[in-house]
Amino acid sequence: MPVFRKAADRLADLLRNDRRVTYRVSINARFARYVTPLMDRLAADDEDGETLRSALVSWRYSQRPPIAVYQGDVSTCRIDGPWQMTKRRWFPLGGLILSPGVTAHLNPFEAQALHKRMQEAIEDTTLAWVRDHDLRSHRRGPEEIDRIVADPAAKVMIAAWAFGQRGANAMPNTSSGEGSDCCSGETGDALCEACRKGPDHD
Repeated sequence: MPVFRKAADRLADLLRNDRRVTYRVSINARFARYVTPLMDRLAADDEDGETLRSALVSWRYSQRPPIAVYQGDVSTCRIDGPWQMTKRRWFPLGGLILSPGVTAHLNPFEAQALHKRMQEAIEDTTLAWVRDHDLRSHRRGPEEIDRIVADPAAKVMIAAWAFGQRGANAMPNTSSGEGSDCCSGETGDALCEACRKGPDHD
């Protein structure tokens, strides 16, 4: 029986010394093929698993299942489910705004309006990025990436940037302040073409 199996698992966990536990759950066959791969990825003891678990921290403390969580530097907006269907529209059950000095619970209509505004802001920002970086002129590629190649390449870029930052911090600033940041003309936190090539550019 499941109760005795779980009790046996807990007893076995107490006797283990590898800081691991056994967790068993019965899943509806209708959605098991979608859920089990997610559970495997969440439980992975590596960078991927840690990243996924960190992304779901807000879910752990939400009383309702979040539909969406929008986070700024210091503020958070959460849209709470489950979705509720009327004859013509879907509505969230509510929402939450957390900001310095503010904790505001939203009703379904306020949450829906905020959700819509957040989606519009994301769409506007995405389209602006596409336009500013002329992405439509590029050949459209697949969504999937070869992580064996892409991950090390990305880490090399980050390491080169960090090396350049250390070198810049070690050098005295003798410029007049004009044109001192080679990436100042780039949008947001984007790197200039020279920075993408490494730390040895002028």
